[in-house]
Amino acid sequence: MEQIARSAKQVGAIIRRYRRNKGLTQNDISEKIRIRQATVSRLETGEYDTSLRTIFDVLAALDLEITIRERSKFSKHDIEDML
Repeated sequence: MEQIARSAKQVGAIIRRYRRNKGLTQNDISEKIRIRQATVSRLETGEYDTSLRTIFDVLAALDLEITIRERSKFSKHDIEDML
């Protein structure tokens, strides 16, 4: 299912949802890509300025990818309601 995110908080929520749906813990992800569990936690809450490399490593660990496209006409509020 395609997800839309326009903020770090929204990206984190999507990552958290996919991780939980796969039955994985934050620790499972952190061990797989060799980062601290706290880094995964901060990424999922949108509180941490995570490097692109770390974001891509987490996405790969969850078998996800990013698609870049033109911005939709949805408002930020509409997108948050979808999450």
